[in-house]
Amino acid sequence: MHSCPLCHNPTVTHYHSDKRRDYLQCDNCELVFVDPSQRLEANEEKAHYDLHENDPSDMGYRKFLSRIADPITERIQPNSHGLDFGCGPGPTLSLMLQERGHDIELYDIYYHPNQVVLEKAYDFMTATEVIEHLYEPDKVWQQWLNLVKPGGWIGLMTKMVIDKEAFATWHYKNDVTHVIFFSRRIFQYLAERDKLALEFIGNDVILLRKLQ
Repeated sequence: MHSCPLCHNPTVTHYHSDKRRDYLQCDNCELVFVDPSQRLEANEEKAHYDLHENDPSDMGYRKFLSRIADPITERIQPNSHGLDFGCGPGPTLSLMLQERGHDIELYDIYYHPNQVVLEKAYDFMTATEVIEHLYEPDKVWQQWLNLVKPGGWIGLMTKMVIDKEAFATWHYKNDVTHVIFFSRRIFQYLAERDKLALEFIGNDVILLRKLQ
C-alpha cells in the first residue's frame, strides 16, 4: 500500500474509483491522491500541458488570474520581488504583477526550467493551478517555504475537495494531470505545522504568510 506523498503517513484508505483511476486518502492529513501507479509518464504529462492555450492577451484568462493577483497585491509592499512557480508556456500572472510594479521571476519544470531562480529568497511567490499536479508535494512544499522570506507570502490557486459525494461528480478530478487534491482542512494542517498565517479567498485562492 502507498503512503501519503505529503505527510508520509503510512495509513491511507480507498476514497473513490472511476473508469480510469483509483483515489486514496491519507488518514492523517486527509490528502486525496491518485494511486501513484496510475500517474502519467513525464513525456505524456508534458504533451498534455502543450495543449494548454494560456494567452496573456486573453481578457477572460486575466480575469481568472485576477482572483489571486488582486488579493496578493493588496498584501505585499510596492516594488516587491516575486516568483511565479509553474508559470506554464504562456506566463500571464507574472505580466499582470509586473504591470503593477513588481519584479517577477519565472520557474516551470518544463517551460522555464531555470534552477537559479530557486536559489533565491522572495517577498512572495505564486503557484496558480500547480499544486494539484505535484508528484512530490512534500518536497515542493518545503521548497516553497524556503523560497519566501520571513513575513513573505505564498499565493496558491487550486480547486478543493469538499466530500466524497461531491468528489464523485467533480470535473476537476477528470484532468489526467491532476494527481493530488487538497481541502481547507489540509491547508489548515500545513499552516499550523509550518507556522503560517492562513487566509482563504473565495473557493480556490489560498494565501499563506510565513511568520518566521
